[in-house]
Amino acid sequence: MHVAHRSPYSPEFREEAVQMALRSKRPIAETARELNMNSETLRVWVRSYEREQGADSAVAVSEPLATDERARLRELERRNRELEMEVSFLKKAAAYFAKDAE
Repeated sequence: MHVAHRSPYSPEFREEAVQMALRSKRPIAETARELNMNSETLRVWVRSYEREQGADSAVAVSEPLATDERARLRELERRNRELEMEVSFLKKAAAYFAKDAE
């Protein structure tokens, strides 16, 4: 008999982690490391989300992007990576100072 245990992760965290993994061009393991969680847990969450979404989550094939749109997309992706690094740094700094305050 399988006994269900309470997850240490809130539904909000789970949803945010899945969305982060789906939006990122990085491997799931790297996103999981950034979130300080097991990569297989995140992988299971992503697979489950994709199954639940079914065909809705499939990206529609569309026309190729225009040159200016590609440039804007590259700039937005660069800015997104920059912001993700800043958030990661701030999380680590907050954890350090919270530990130091004890």
